[in-house]
Amino acid sequence: MSIEKSGNIWFGKSIWAAALLLSWPHIAAAQQIAIAGYAVPTVDAFSSGVPGGGIVTGPDGALWFTEPDGAKIGRITVAGQITEFPLPPSGANPAGIAVLHGLLWFAEGTNQIGSITTAGVITEYPVPTADSHPTGIAAGPDGALWFTENYGNNIGRITKAGVVTEYPLPAADSFPNYITAGPDGALWFTESGSNNVGKIGRITTAGVITEYATPTTGSDPMEIAKGPDGALWFTEQSGNNIGRITTAGVVTEYPVPTAMCQPFGISKGPDGALWFTEFALNVYQIGRITTAGVVTEYPLPVAGRPSVIAEGPDTALWFAEGSSAEGGSAIGQAVFVTATLTVSPAGGPYQAPLTFDGSGFAAGETVQIYSSGVGSALLASATADGGGSFTATARAPLLPWGPRLFFGVGQSSGKLGAANFTVTPRMTLNPDSGAVGSSATAQGYGFGADESVEFSWTEPQYLLGIVVADINGKVALTFTVPPKSPPGQHTVSLHGEFTGVHASAYFTVP
Repeated sequence: MSIEKSGNIWFGKSIWAAALLLSWPHIAAAQQIAIAGYAVPTVDAFSSGVPGGGIVTGPDGALWFTEPDGAKIGRITVAGQITEFPLPPSGANPAGIAVLHGLLWFAEGTNQIGSITTAGVITEYPVPTADSHPTGIAAGPDGALWFTENYGNNIGRITKAGVVTEYPLPAADSFPNYITAGPDGALWFTESGSNNVGKIGRITTAGVITEYATPTTGSDPMEIAKGPDGALWFTEQSGNNIGRITTAGVVTEYPVPTAMCQPFGISKGPDGALWFTEFALNVYQIGRITTAGVVTEYPLPVAGRPSVIAEGPDTALWFAEGSSAEGGSAIGQAVFVTATLTVSPAGGPYQAPLTFDGSGFAAGETVQIYSSGVGSALLASATADGGGSFTATARAPLLPWGPRLFFGVGQSSGKLGAANFTVTPRMTLNPDSGAVGSSATAQGYGFGADESVEFSWTEPQYLLGIVVADINGKVALTFTVPPKSPPGQHTVSLHGEFTGVHASAYFTVP
């Protein structure tokens, strides 16, 4: 096995986006990848003790994901627009999610299997075994859903009508985790055994179970996915390996280069490789492994845990990033870049003037530049010259603090470029002068999504209030000019609790 490791890339706290300029093995040398992140509106959406949940492309062309602690099902478009659907009071701790019969089906830790329409209508079905803790779920070749019962020691099957059948595992105290449909017409699942033996299980649609032990003791297999090579690929969270098992049961393990990095989610990628997530103390990464076992890791110095990952309808990789000490959660998107896009300046506040330069697009084509994901609000549009280059201008859009990505897409060639831009804070006062006891409104832009922002006044020192920023990092507060403020210029300042960033403006008392 050969190993590659990329350099350190900074994405900014928990709401991040940055470009990775990388050459991939077995892919054209000019191939690049860019990663963007979109804030999940519910704070701590992925803050469960063991990173879980699921993410999948829905029948409507959007990505659907579960929020274990948030007790919600989320939907994100390829443009980065997120909608959340709260579960009924009986529902909690949703984990795996799958698509079948035009519905999204998900496993609930509260002993239920749920379904949700693309319009958000939720139905729940109880699982017979008490406290079984359903976790993984997958569409089977027989038109039913198959799921794991992490505490129940069963593999379950549920029909579209909600009829549940359970199949006990051969060994007591096994803990089945995730499940997927194999290339052989059976379902394949991972097991963490109480006897410290990790296993990969296979169950036919008739309920016949076969198990294969992993070579590494205490491997703790987690997610499992069908690979492009006709084998099943899985992560070993405690074994620190990526595993491969043939349909004949032959297991091969590939060590992850970073020690104790707990690989968790795994998915087939659009580039013929497998992509996985991994995390450890102060180490948060996405990994790529070819079917030949070549591993590349991409450190994400973000204090938030990447968990589940899936290929999206836009040939990008989408993954969930758990909440962190800095607050917030995100859905990440990794896209393949085929053209060049830059922005100048490379950072600034809301409404700052921007100049975009692009190259490598098709001659004469229209290039559209988006403020967030592809298809989001249009920032600028330009026509490439005969050499595929262009220049365009725009104003910085309303976005949360930190590094972001702007995407440029050629409307005839489909070529995609990504430009790094770092959002900085800004504040305004309206009015910016007035007597003691009068009112004014302070607005702040470019703070962290969902972070608490402190508004303060100087001379005398006075706390005006604390406001939580919205999903775009915007805050506003109407305040009264404090008593005993002497005539002259006073500073109104804003301070972000998580990001630590500041913004200020002057207010004049006559």
